[in-house]
Parts: sequence; structure tokens; C-alpha cells
Amino acid sequence: MDPSTAEYEAPDQRTTVALIAAIFIAGLCSIVYELLIGTVSSYFKGDSVVQFSLTIGIYMAALGVGAWLSRFIPDDIYLFFLKLETLLGAIGGLSVPILYLVYAMQPGAFQWTAFVLTFAIGTLIGFEIPILTRLLERFYQLKVNISNVLSIDYAGALLATILFPFFLLPGLGPFRSSLVIGMINLGIGFIVLFKFRHKFVQPIWTFWLGLNLCIAVTFVGLFAYANTLTGIWSQALYDDRVVYEEQTAYQRLVITSRRDDFRLFLNGNLQFSSLDEYRYHESLALPALSAHPAAQRILVLGGGDGLLVREILNHAPEAQVILVDLDQAVTRLANEFERLVELNARSLQDPKVEVIHDDAFRWLDEANTPFDIIYSDLPDPNNIALARFYSVEFYRLVRNRLAQGGIFVTQATSPFHATESFWTIEASMQASGFGTVLPYHADVPSFGRWGFVIATDATRDFQTLELPDHTRYLNHEVWTQAKIFPPDELPKNPQTASTLDRPKILNRYLKSVRKWR
Repeated sequence: MDPSTAEYEAPDQRTTVALIAAIFIAGLCSIVYELLIGTVSSYFKGDSVVQFSLTIGIYMAALGVGAWLSRFIPDDIYLFFLKLETLLGAIGGLSVPILYLVYAMQPGAFQWTAFVLTFAIGTLIGFEIPILTRLLERFYQLKVNISNVLSIDYAGALLATILFPFFLLPGLGPFRSSLVIGMINLGIGFIVLFKFRHKFVQPIWTFWLGLNLCIAVTFVGLFAYANTLTGIWSQALYDDRVVYEEQTAYQRLVITSRRDDFRLFLNGNLQFSSLDEYRYHESLALPALSAHPAAQRILVLGGGDGLLVREILNHAPEAQVILVDLDQAVTRLANEFERLVELNARSLQDPKVEVIHDDAFRWLDEANTPFDIIYSDLPDPNNIALARFYSVEFYRLVRNRLAQGGIFVTQATSPFHATESFWTIEASMQASGFGTVLPYHADVPSFGRWGFVIATDATRDFQTLELPDHTRYLNHEVWTQAKIFPPDELPKNPQTASTLDRPKILNRYLKSVRKWR
């Protein structure tokens, strides 16, 4: 029969609404599963570019596999669709709990588990569009049918991309989000069960209703005990007792405690230990303050824990400090978590300190007042977003925001564990046009050997500094040694600069992470 002359049934309004809802939900759920697995893989493996690239690639390939296999769907299409949505809801909803469990119990199996889950979910989702198209084929011409199905599916995908970063991830976190989306996927199964009940014999209908209800109850139970479960699994990831954890819109915050030591982790990466953080923060703060004792306007990029600001206020009590940190949850911890408040001496509550929550790159680009000292206390360049802050373009932007005679200092990873990355940062600062660039290091037991780079356009001698008295770590002797690097901390070849277009720092840093893991 010629499709253009075929007769089609008048669409039943309730049936059409049910199928449209199923298409919309399918599009929404499919994208969220992909985002969840990519996000969790980035948390645990640290390389967001590789993790999202692999997740998207495997997912898209699996969609093709599912679409190809759909030609073999039996004639009992309603029962097959019911089985599909039940299985998809169960696997998708449990995907993040499974990944959490695998990483806690067998970290080496995490990557392959993520791949298998991605492929399984993608294959199942690949069946959906062909099935829904066939369910609607008796109502519309093929060209109209395909147009309707795809447009509604894409609309659901659009909503998913809005819900995930702004509501699901910051509001529920990955664990609960996967359960909620799994429940929504099961909702398609319930739509099929009740709207198309006449398509099933009673025993089959009863069985699948009971199975869907059991899965839904399981999800509700996991959701109710999510804090307990994630707490148990988080504890397995850390040597010390977890006393605080929070999933923000940007990262996962964890604080651990053992006797007098408490530690802050962001996405599993150690930010400080309360026992030795002063070594790091004195080394970052004091050289610039000593070289520019008249500094009045100071900018801190990152450093939301308030520990660097504490050092600045201790040694430059009259200075005005602006701190720019993206994540409001970190600065809230600095003001509310009792042990951290004590450690940072309530520095962020000082009236001379202004706290701004914004992207440091964007804020600095829009700033129009010069600073005497700018500090970069941002996390290591372990993803493409952070690699921006170690680029030639960023350092040029910093130079443009320094007052005459101003000084810039950045933390620069470990010259021992990430040698190429450390010297790439130094090379990038040189390439940005600073007149004087000096790398140096400090010994921080919880980190090991740690690196910093100080730079200025002014004529300043960083070699000899009048350091403050009564410091806990950085004195004249330590500073003298801080500028000397042993042969195993020097690069085998001169490092080239990292730019926004060619973020060499990212690949070099991730290479070092893989080496030491």
C-alpha cells in the first residue's frame, strides 16, 4: 500500500496523550542517565574531558545498537515496551548506587562498570524511539509520525539539560537523582500497564504490575536511606571518619576527622590538613606581602576556606581583601563549621574582607580596579574548566589587573609528583609577559613537596626578603632553600606554555596523576 494513500485511525485523545507523555519522559530520562554517569565518573576518576567523551561515545554507539536491534521486536509490542521500560528504569535508577558501591569495594573495576552501565542504558534507550514510532503509526503518516516523535523526544532532552545542573545535581545529588529518574522511567511502565491494560492477559498484567511496584518500593527505600548509604560508602573512600559531606552545584565537599586532624576534600582531592596547612598558606601569602609591605588592595581567587585570608590579615591587618570563590557552600563552611571557623580565625567575617561568589575568570575580566597583590589559590588543573586558570590568557588578564608594582602568586601543584605541570605553569607565566617570574616550593607533609610561582613587572628582588618574625614555617633559611630545586624536580625538556586553545597543562597534569595512581 502507498503510505500517502493509506487510511489512518482518528487519534484517540487519551491514547495520544499517554504516548506523547511516554516520548517526552523517554527523552528526559535518557539524557539525565548519561549526565549522571559522566558526572560520577568525573568525580572518581578526575578526568572530566575523557570521562564525558567516553560516556557520550559509548552511549551514542549503544543507541545505534538498540535502534538496529529494534527490527527484531516481536509483534506483541506493548509487552515488549513494558519490559523495556521496567528494565531501563531499574538499571538506570540503580546506576549511580552501583557505581558508588563498586568504587568503594573494588575501585579497579569502576571504569569498566561505568562502561557496561552506559552501554546497557544506551542500548535500551535505542529501542524507545522505534517502538514509540510504531505505536503511533496507525494514527499518522510516517513523515508526520517521525516528526512528532523526534520533536517531543528532543523537547524532553532539553528539559533534562536544564533540570540536571540547576535542580537535580545541587538539590538531590547524583545518588538520589538517579533514583528519581528511575522512578520517572518506571512511570512509563505504569502508563503502559493502565492505559493499555486490554493488551495484556490478566496473569501477565498482574506480574508486571507487581514487579514495577517492587522496584518502585526499592527505590523509595534507597531514597529514604540515601544519607546513610552514601555515608557508609563515602567512609570507605577515606582513611579517617567522615564528619561532613555535601553535594553542591559544582563539587562534592567532604570533611574527615581523626583526633586533632581534620581535612577538607573537594571531589576526592585533598585541600588541606589542619595539622600542616599553615606551611602551605604561609608559603603562598608571605613572599608577596614581604616584597610589597605597603599593599592595600589584595585579591584572592579561590581560597574559600578562609585560611589564606587569615594569613593575609595576620601580616597586613590594614589591607582591604576581596575573595572570589565560585562555590557558596565552601565559604558557608568557612563561616559555620566550628573547627574550620576556629582554624581560619573568622577571617571571612572581618569587615575588611569582601566575599564574592562568581567565576574567578569572568569576575577578573570584568573588574576595573587594580590590585597590589593577586593570589590564585584554586584547585589543581584536573579538568578543562580549571585548566583555564593556568593559561597564558589568564595570566595576561591578571597582569592587566595589577597596580603598578603589583605582585601575583599562584599555587602550582607539586614539582615532584607533577614536574611537567609545575614547569608548564612557570613557562605560561613567562609567556604572558611578566618581567620577573620566580618558582619556589614548600614541604607540606600532607601534600609532599608543593610548588608556587611568584611574578611581577616591577623591579623587585624576591631572592632576599624581610620575612615577618614569629612565623610557624617560612623564615629566612627556609626561603633560601625554597628556590633551589633538586635534579629530579627539574623537567627533562623545557616546557611550553599552556593556552586556552591548547590546554597543555591539563594533559600533563593528568599524565602525572595516572603515573602516581
